[in-house]
Amino acid sequence: MTADPFLPPAPPATAPAPLLREDGTPVRVLVVDDEASLAELLCLALRYEGWDVRSAADGAEAVRVARDFGPDAVVLDVMLPDLDGLTVLGRLRRERADVPVLFLTAKDSVEDRIAGLTAGGDDYVTKPFSLEEVVARLRGLLRRARAVAPRPGSVLTVGDLVLDEDSHEVSRGGTDIHLTATEFELLRFLMRNPRRVLSKPQILDRVWSYDFGGQANVVELYISYLRRKIDAGREPMIHTRRGVGYLIKPAAPA
Repeated sequence: MTADPFLPPAPPATAPAPLLREDGTPVRVLVVDDEASLAELLCLALRYEGWDVRSAADGAEAVRVARDFGPDAVVLDVMLPDLDGLTVLGRLRRERADVPVLFLTAKDSVEDRIAGLTAGGDDYVTKPFSLEEVVARLRGLLRRARAVAPRPGSVLTVGDLVLDEDSHEVSRGGTDIHLTATEFELLRFLMRNPRRVLSKPQILDRVWSYDFGGQANVVELYISYLRRKIDAGREPMIHTRRGVGYLIKPAAPA
């Protein structure tokens, strides 16, 4: 998938169902990064998913918060002001040996990746990264760790179009459709609001979450991308309401 900027999606009209622990409570994620703006964006993106999120700005604080919070997964920056991420990982694992850890780093060498994974990290994301990628990697780690219960409502269906919010898989009439991260997010927003006309400003706020300087034609561009993949050679599902916006609805019977 194409990488997007460090920007979390704005809350949609209908919030997604949270990923749950076995006891029915939202999963807990600890974000450890000394870059305050990035940590805040990560926390916002993960809270948008319905998760219970805490943050720490250095290694010592991370160990203290983890002890009290009991996270189901940790997002851990390798470079911290007091302790390096590998040292923090060792201390976290002494408290809880099985907690999944996703490393964040600005380094991209094979040696750095091997060092992190050899030390016990479960996955590795190199900056810059898309927030969608972080969420998807965490979902995978949580599922492999069996820390979560199946999430109700994670599959959206409109007519013969199916979108799995967890696996990021899309199909129509049983045929797989490959989307970029932005295309997926746009389609998800449409499918969460079937038969509802969504304006360009609504779509910009939800999918891109930042000011495009009035360049609402980016919405038209991505709608055209979706139409080529979703509607090509089929009865159309994505419709334009001139001067109002766009909507998705089941295709008319042949």
